[in-house]
Amino acid sequence: MSETNGRGREETQEERADRQWSELLQELRVAQTGVQILFGFLLAVVFQSRFEDLGVTDRNIYVVTVMVGCATAAALIGPVAYHRLLTGRRMKPETVIWASRMTVLGLVLLFCTMCSALLLILRVALHNETALWLVGGMALWFLACWFVFPLWAIAKGRSGPRETDTDGGDDRGDRGREA
Repeated sequence: MSETNGRGREETQEERADRQWSELLQELRVAQTGVQILFGFLLAVVFQSRFEDLGVTDRNIYVVTVMVGCATAAALIGPVAYHRLLTGRRMKPETVIWASRMTVLGLVLLFCTMCSALLLILRVALHNETALWLVGGMALWFLACWFVFPLWAIAKGRSGPRETDTDGGDDRGDRGREA
């Protein structure tokens, strides 16, 4: 039985879960590729001859960056394992919800990894406190692009019909859904 549930789309719970899973996989492909490349570069840094020249603070930043990068990879690859272990158990809607949560956690960890890696690079390149200011500015930009703008769009979308909605109908799509 199909229903819209006020979401502007006729689909069963299973169809919705399948669609949401496909959309999530597309998002994960982008994030996983970037994380894997970044993590690979981070692992290679320790084997460079200049690594021995790093001070204690920079080595600590490196270790934190590698650990957070590893946690990021785990969180962003986790939905695949989750799905694989639950396949065939008729738990697709639950899988989508948990995979979505792991993906958001992965994005938060990726934010931390990017900021930490940038801090290490800029400290080595600049040798002064300007690195902190640049990382802080970039962290704000990441927060805006990844979290503030989408949350603002959600808040704005809930305030009423869109300006492009000329027939008075509900074309909100899946806004407000979890996952």
